[in-house]
Amino acid sequence: MARPFKCRRVRCEIKDNYFKPCGIPLDMLEEVILTVDEFEAVRLADLQELYQENAAEKMGISRQTFGNIINSAHKKIADFLLNAKALKIEGGITTITERKFVCYSCRHAWSIPHGTGRPAKCPKCGDSNIHRAPEDRGWARHGMGRSRGCCGKRNTNG
Repeated sequence: MARPFKCRRVRCEIKDNYFKPCGIPLDMLEEVILTVDEFEAVRLADLQELYQENAAEKMGISRQTFGNIINSAHKKIADFLLNAKALKIEGGITTITERKFVCYSCRHAWSIPHGTGRPAKCPKCGDSNIHRAPEDRGWARHGMGRSRGCCGKRNTNG
């Protein structure tokens, strides 16, 4: 019996998800699909320069699974660059982690996805006396992000 698939945590949604070589019409290009979890693995390992064990913890997966994901991502990116193909970022079963905030004036609590910036004011009362929720302060120090919804419910396959 196969091991159950483990959902991968990612910290931000992809805004620009399609890249292609300049000067070549799209209909003449082959396409490489990089999944969102592969994109997140590249961000953590190559951009943030985290060790695989720490990056795996942030994504909520084993180190071995992270290693498999990053190897697959590197191969796809090399194929895209060296063979002049189009790169599309989509798919994978992921859950977007969110940050929780509390207004100290009106006690209103709300969540926003990572990568959207820190809110300036409380959406309920408009006061700027806002802080991260106490239960949500562990992400940066311990890799303990909070996720929105059940992993099985967020399938980003095209």
